[in-house]
Amino acid sequence: MSKFPDNFYWGGAIAANQVEGAWNIDGKGASVSDLMTYKPNIDVKNFASHHQFTTRSVQDAMSDNSVEFYPKRRGIDFYHQYKNDIALFAEMGFKVLRVSIAWTRLFPTGEESEPNEAGINFYHNLFDELIRQGIEPLVTLHHYEMPAALSLKYNGWQDRRVISLFTRFCRTCFSEYGNKVKLWLTFNEVDSIIRHPFTTAGVLEDNCGDISFEQACYNALHHQFVASALVTRLCHDMCKGARIGCMLTKTMTYPYSSRPEDVAASQLKNLNNMFYSDVQMHGRYPEMMLRMLANRGITLPFAEGDVQTLADNPADFLSFSYYMTRCESDDPDLERTPGNTTLGVKNPHLKSSEWGWQIDPIGLRVSLIELYDRYRKPLFVVENGLGTRDTVEPDGSIHDSYRIDYLRAHLREAKKAIDSGVELIGYTCWGPIDLISAANSQITKRYGFIHVDLDDMGHGSGVRRKKDSFEWYKEVIRTNGASLEQ
Repeated sequence: MSKFPDNFYWGGAIAANQVEGAWNIDGKGASVSDLMTYKPNIDVKNFASHHQFTTRSVQDAMSDNSVEFYPKRRGIDFYHQYKNDIALFAEMGFKVLRVSIAWTRLFPTGEESEPNEAGINFYHNLFDELIRQGIEPLVTLHHYEMPAALSLKYNGWQDRRVISLFTRFCRTCFSEYGNKVKLWLTFNEVDSIIRHPFTTAGVLEDNCGDISFEQACYNALHHQFVASALVTRLCHDMCKGARIGCMLTKTMTYPYSSRPEDVAASQLKNLNNMFYSDVQMHGRYPEMMLRMLANRGITLPFAEGDVQTLADNPADFLSFSYYMTRCESDDPDLERTPGNTTLGVKNPHLKSSEWGWQIDPIGLRVSLIELYDRYRKPLFVVENGLGTRDTVEPDGSIHDSYRIDYLRAHLREAKKAIDSGVELIGYTCWGPIDLISAANSQITKRYGFIHVDLDDMGHGSGVRRKKDSFEWYKEVIRTNGASLEQ
């Protein structure tokens, strides 16, 4: 196996709401993720039950200042420990770290006329430290961190007025950090709005007024598409030499069998998945998707200028998360299994993690080739990893050969895609340091090369320990992938 391309972006990915903590200090406001609770009595595979929100539950959570059952309010205290954590990333040789800027740390309710100075300074300090350590920031502008106040007042992104509030936030980010950050993403997993509307867009079913919940979600999605295009233009205008991408949850779906019915069912799933990147990469809605939405009675809230705004401002590159694949069939009795906040028919040829996510390294190569053939623009794998339990041995060591095996297999397949002609510019594994899970607010679903001594209730010292995978990934980066042959 040859090396990866020169200047390949090796690194890791985290999100503010899952690591920072400090949820209500230095002027920060409550975000939608700050209201997520850990529910120990609910099966970890029952994703829907972990993401049920009403106006009343949001109000109750906002009036509750406790942290015990709100793990994302605690995070891993990255807000105070970021220098030490970045030093560990630098020791591994990271070229890039994907982070997000918490909207509520700059604009606590989303409607302030001026940003919070303490929040502005925190991210200046964070980016300065990354750059000092030789690590380039890759910054997500909207990563499940919209102000909770906008959910209650406007039902989140359902209301078009949120577009201007978000673009003001982004303008501030570009003005403050544009000379330090040259890689940006607009919305994290923009497609997730259909799977968890509150976390992604602040949409509450009982706050939709006289329209259906599904219609409200597609209204919100359209507003996010328009905002993404406007922010892309703003970035190009304000941050010379910067590149800004979109971000997709890649959920490759195979037909369960060669039956034409299963092939058709899987094709529809794949078309629905790539619809979101189609809009942002091609600058227009696919005609088939418009027809399918119309057949379901969904009308998109186009305003004057929207079509041109989308067309004029496609993303510079496509980034995506990849954790698993799934099957599809028209047989309703087949067993279904979860994977990254979605359900699919279980593939009998694949192993599954404890959380039910099916492990498919070859699916990453298939996805890379499919996406590059479709868009012909650079690709960036910005999330990939294995969430599982780790055991700390009496001497403090953590032998996570299963994580090494998972990552090695996926990176080998990524290299095969590159050898096939795919322009892959980088790879940031998800959660290089243990963090709070997005799906069910646990930390014991661990992804990191670095262990954090905390349990799901926040008990522990918070001490960081290197796992075996730490040195393994360090060698992968040092050799630019050549060590993957071993």
